[in-house]
Amino acid sequence: MDIRMRQYCLSAWNFIDPVYFQCTRLQYIQKACGNQSILRVRLTKYKGRDIVLSDGTPIKKNDVLVKIHLHNSKLLQQMESCHSEIRRALYIYQAVKESLPFVIRYIQTQKNHEQIKGLIGITMLYKGCKKLGLEPYPIIHPFYKHFKKFSLLPIYFLSSARAFNKEIPSPMYLFMSRDTLMSRYGHNN
Repeated sequence: MDIRMRQYCLSAWNFIDPVYFQCTRLQYIQKACGNQSILRVRLTKYKGRDIVLSDGTPIKKNDVLVKIHLHNSKLLQQMESCHSEIRRALYIYQAVKESLPFVIRYIQTQKNHEQIKGLIGITMLYKGCKKLGLEPYPIIHPFYKHFKKFSLLPIYFLSSARAFNKEIPSPMYLFMSRDTLMSRYGHNN
């Protein structure tokens, strides 16, 4: 994607993002310094198939989870100077890692915090997620899988310098149990 087209797409994304934010009931996660993190969140009830995470936590239909979303427009603006795939991946990894301790604070402020079983996200950018403690699981329902793939294509193409030259990955659920979140990131809180 050439630079002018990329700038046009980023401008359009920045225009649409506030509307998207209002429609999705997302909330910003604040860092200790008061700045917004790269994650936006909301509580959700899980509607997928039953799974058991690696630490033994079962996730079942209607369990309460924190849905995590990358703040894509902010992320893309901050990654403009990263021209290699490796630098972009490292930047995303570090930004998410720095944000996760503040998700704990968000959980602790919820009135039903004891019911929250963990985190869930959906992404096509899941390489390196296991190093953060996130576990990828495939989306089984074919219609939902194709819908998410289509809806995630813009961020995939904008975030990857060579996205047009490689196979497009399928979106995946990412999960992290509350216990894993607390044990890995609770000491920073």
